[in-house]
Amino acid sequence: MDIGDIINSIGLAIDVVGVGVMVTGGISTSVVYFSRLRKGATFKELYTSFRHGIGRSILLGLEFLVAGDIIRTVAVRPTFQSVGVLSVIIGLRTFLSIMLQVEVEGTWPWNKKKQRVAARVRNLKQE
Repeated sequence: MDIGDIINSIGLAIDVVGVGVMVTGGISTSVVYFSRLRKGATFKELYTSFRHGIGRSILLGLEFLVAGDIIRTVAVRPTFQSVGVLSVIIGLRTFLSIMLQVEVEGTWPWNKKKQRVAARVRNLKQE
């Protein structure tokens, strides 16, 4: 077994971890959702937290998948074609991650500080 095979195996293992994170997060979020639903909470109350939990699981899983792609592509045999394909994959996954983050947090990643400041100002005005 040479170093290329070892690195490829590490990349695949990281991919498996990413898929596992998504599946585990989806299952645990669903369990929490149904247990709260059974305790009397309404669908409307739980829907947003359920979506946020699923979104967070997917976001974290995507990060692992990108890492696995980078390791397998760049570390094993970096050709212009493989790096180009990697760039497209990372671009798509980054776009998906940003859109999921906007969906989960309700704001663009670069506007978080502005939103926190606005929330503090609103809280001060209410006091």
